[in-house]
Amino acid sequence: MDFPNRVTVKIFTVCLLLFSFAAEAQRIVSTDGTLSEIVCGLGLESKLVGVDVTSTYPESLKKLKQIGHNRNISAEGILSLNPDLILVNKKAMINPGLVRQLQQTGKKVAAFDHEYSVEGAKKLIREVGAYFEKKKEAEAMVKKLESDLKKSTRSGANKKVLFIYARGAGTLMVSGEGTQIDEMIRLSGNRNAAAGFKEFKPLTSESLLAANPDYLLLFDDGLKSIGGVDGLIKIPGIAYTNAGKEKKVITMDGLYLMGFGPRMGEALSELATKVR
Repeated sequence: MDFPNRVTVKIFTVCLLLFSFAAEAQRIVSTDGTLSEIVCGLGLESKLVGVDVTSTYPESLKKLKQIGHNRNISAEGILSLNPDLILVNKKAMINPGLVRQLQQTGKKVAAFDHEYSVEGAKKLIREVGAYFEKKKEAEAMVKKLESDLKKSTRSGANKKVLFIYARGAGTLMVSGEGTQIDEMIRLSGNRNAAAGFKEFKPLTSESLLAANPDYLLLFDDGLKSIGGVDGLIKIPGIAYTNAGKEKKVITMDGLYLMGFGPRMGEALSELATKVR
């Protein structure tokens, strides 16, 4: 009479074993730095076999295979690592066709929405935690983020800050409204010197003089790519701005500044402190 029960128990046991095997065997490729950071925070770093170039935290991720930048990631590069799970930030993924291409291969793709705001950061952490059945670890990260945000002090200076994206002197862009940088500058208690346009546009001497920022903000590696502060000052128009005259230049790590992840509160505090 207990035959159906025995069958049910056996099926349940087999499913558990298969789930455990999949969890242990899982090979994860992350195409986004914030997702990589959250995965590590959940205690799953050992399952990562490949990451994109924005995955710079923790430092140990730099030892993994690199699949390129989200602007030029290829399906072949990802598939060469034989992943059984690929993590994607839908908002950051430049080529939506890549996701469809990966899905067509039969590989599991987990795509997450990421709103670049305080609530968006907390939501992403919780969603990734729920996906990996690590809700407790995710909630610990959220509580740490909330604590950091409460401790962070907004700048009372209300200065004009201009972010310059640099990849050598030939690639110079300024960050307008609606960008991650724009939101971080605002949350830090300051103003984005680049106004009147959305997203990014090329840096020109005319726009520099019109913006006349009090501070210039760059990524660490961006400033290095143009020869440091001395190289920056040589860019036409920079020396005539308030920031250029006083060499008020701020640098921060890219993922740290615009990742909107677990360390967002710490990044806001650092930015607010550097703008005096």
